[in-house]
Amino acid sequence: MSTIALQTLSGGSDAAKRLAARLGLSCAEIAVHRFPDGELRVAVAPATDTTILYIPLDQPNDKLITLLFAAEALRRGGAKRLVLVAPYLCYMRQDAAFHAGEAISQRAMGALLATTVDRIVTVDAHLHRTPDIRSVFPGIEAENLSAMPAIANALAGGIAPASVVIGPDMESEPWVSEIAHRLGLQHTVANKTRHGDRSVAISFADPGLLSGRPALLVDDIVSSGTTLIAAAKALTAMGATAVDAVVTHALFPPAMLAAFTEAGIRSVRSTDSVPHPTNAIALDETLAAALRRELTTTQLPETIP
Repeated sequence: MSTIALQTLSGGSDAAKRLAARLGLSCAEIAVHRFPDGELRVAVAPATDTTILYIPLDQPNDKLITLLFAAEALRRGGAKRLVLVAPYLCYMRQDAAFHAGEAISQRAMGALLATTVDRIVTVDAHLHRTPDIRSVFPGIEAENLSAMPAIANALAGGIAPASVVIGPDMESEPWVSEIAHRLGLQHTVANKTRHGDRSVAISFADPGLLSGRPALLVDDIVSSGTTLIAAAKALTAMGATAVDAVVTHALFPPAMLAAFTEAGIRSVRSTDSVPHPTNAIALDETLAAALRRELTTTQLPETIP
């Protein structure tokens, strides 16, 4: 019977340890040293037949190099199967060339990772015009899990029945409707017009829906925070009694929380897909459910690194 263990970067170690504990696996940290010129030296724990690499890919550029180096060391050390768990998966939003000469980052990243690992597990990947994540990673297994069940479970019992679940744009309809269904609430989505990376306009088809009712904003990714702020201001102007926000991937600087409060957002909660002060919803159960089949033909290594 083959062996299996989990390895992670130090920045994501808390969530990785929870996942490893749920699966009954050891969890070792990948050591990364930065030379004065910016190059990296990467050292992994002893390889197991199947190695799960838990690496959230926010702030991705150094992490991608670390992942490549770790995969090289693990393959050379005897790993037969590498499973990348990237709760946040980078470079997925650019899925087409909108101007001459633009790189299609999704295509490039898909080709790179497909030659590095054997399986990818992620959560709420930013796929606009790509209906199936498997098409991004040719020749390997890939799953795009939903954070909505975990979010709904975390919110259940703490949401006022009159609350309306709000999506900031039409792309948010699938997860907003799922959250609303699970919580037994009404929902609607905004019309968003983007004028630039930090300039958006938000409007609603039914302005009267929110008058005198609490609003729960739900989004997959918050990076600049512009959309969240614009939506909160619009909801307050429509008469919402309170505005709370829940996001899968909190990529914004923690200092932005003050601006969110100023815009009228009472609370911001995120999943632990990336480490962030707003983390309030754990994804280890969601991820463990997808990874358990890796355990069916494997066992723990005799010596935990």
